[in-house]
Amino acid sequence: MKNIHLSLWEEHQSHSLQQWQFSPPAPIQIGRSPERQIVIDRPSISRLHATITFTSLRHGGGYWELSNLSVNGTFVNGVPIGSKAARGEQRVLLTDGDRIQFAQAQIYLSVSFLEVVPIVPPVSISPVLCQHLDNPPDALFCTHCGQPVSVTHQIHQYQVLKTLGQGGMGTTYLAWDGTKMLVLKEMNADMALIPKAQELFEREAKILQGLHHSGIPQYYDFFVASGRKYLAMELIHGQDLDVYVMERGKVSLSQAIDWMVQLCEILGYIHQQQPPLIHRDVKPANILVRTIDRRIFLLDFGAVKEIGTLGSTKIGAPDYMAPEQNNGQPCTQSDLYAIGPTLIFLITGRNPADFIELTPDGYRFNLSSIPMISPQLQAVITKVTQRRPSDRYQTAADLIAALQSIGEK
Repeated sequence: MKNIHLSLWEEHQSHSLQQWQFSPPAPIQIGRSPERQIVIDRPSISRLHATITFTSLRHGGGYWELSNLSVNGTFVNGVPIGSKAARGEQRVLLTDGDRIQFAQAQIYLSVSFLEVVPIVPPVSISPVLCQHLDNPPDALFCTHCGQPVSVTHQIHQYQVLKTLGQGGMGTTYLAWDGTKMLVLKEMNADMALIPKAQELFEREAKILQGLHHSGIPQYYDFFVASGRKYLAMELIHGQDLDVYVMERGKVSLSQAIDWMVQLCEILGYIHQQQPPLIHRDVKPANILVRTIDRRIFLLDFGAVKEIGTLGSTKIGAPDYMAPEQNNGQPCTQSDLYAIGPTLIFLITGRNPADFIELTPDGYRFNLSSIPMISPQLQAVITKVTQRRPSDRYQTAADLIAALQSIGEK
């Protein structure tokens, strides 16, 4: 029985990114999900995209076969193999030197049954003209050629695949630039007539361009086309915490603390910029949990303010907004304040406003009736939501330490 060697290559690169060797008879799962034997974290690759299995022969030996399990398609030497969703599972016998590509991703696996994995990538396969026939209804990319099945329209160099959402400020699209999927935000024409709206939209582009953190979507482009402004940024597959809790219910204490520690790390990063930045709109709807690894991302940097700049516009969600922010005077501790009501929302699944009561010193959260919130966590939430910023945790690192001490008990 022969082992199979697989090398992961990036298009036009002269060295492999990673290599694997497998022995029969174990099946090999390939996909975006971290539990696969071969993990390829690209947006167009399905959680379980394909499998490679070994079939033993009665007289000895055997052969390796590749099966496609994704509606986005799998290709061997440029030829598509059948989509399970489209026409029933089909398999392809693998031979030495085969090149396996997945959907439109600019990455592939080379196959070898030699004892030494080849160090020279196979010759590139030219794309084949395709009519995009017989694709599943929900396929974004053709199972035959790997190109977009339907493009609603083109903006600049970006092909718009579908609309993700529409709001008062603008429209968000899922787009394709020829190498990757991304998010394209378009500012509405009526908003472009409002100077403050233009300022917020342009500010988000400017701020994102200067930020480089694993918990912040990557900036790609900002441009004007046909009189409208556009922002292109990284596509993150996941759900915002508002939708997550509405669909799945409240989360465990340990999960809530882990997510808020991750969020504090992001806030600490933006607060340490020169000059420091204040997000001003920290709330569950602007916190996204990525599906593949449950990592936290902070979204919507349109409301970000630099400390020391003029202006006192009130921005933020009322149920998550610190008192001084409500008065148009935010500070870095205002962002930390929002961690308190966000924790309440995650652990209870209820609006944090349900737990607000009036005291002689103003409003505060009364959490004594919530059994899921321990006295230690209640103390942390009470401190981070103090009325005066000077009475709260002063830095994100201080709050992280407090939250992690709860997780250790």
